[in-house]
Amino acid sequence: QVQLAESGGGSAESGGSLRLSCVASGIASSDSSEHCMGWFRRAPGDNPEGVASIDKTGRTTYADSVKGRFTISRDGDMGPVYLQMDSLKPEDTGVYYCAAADLYPDCDRWNEYNYWGQGTQVTVSS
Repeated sequence: QVQLAESGGGSAESGGSLRLSCVASGIASSDSSEHCMGWFRRAPGDNPEGVASIDKTGRTTYADSVKGRFTISRDGDMGPVYLQMDSLKPEDTGVYYCAAADLYPDCDRWNEYNYWGQGTQVTVSS
């Protein structure tokens, strides 16, 4: 059973930074469930949207709204996944979720992620 746990959410002012972390458990080294790791966010009243993904080779993809401001990274094949968020804007406010799926190499197939964390709140004030 794959389990994902996010941490690092909180509040920041516009232009500030936050760093989110995601730790996965219950995944064997031979399991392909973690071949794509993604960060999603859900603004109040909206459906979750894909923000960034990283595949097992380290290749990354980003939503246009966060390109140049957010950076996704991971510590090795099975290590934690991070989302460094810089130059934050009020529209970045929402619940951020870590997700995993075996979609390699198409990690931007946002609707097909099947393992999810509980989410962590990010609030950016103007």
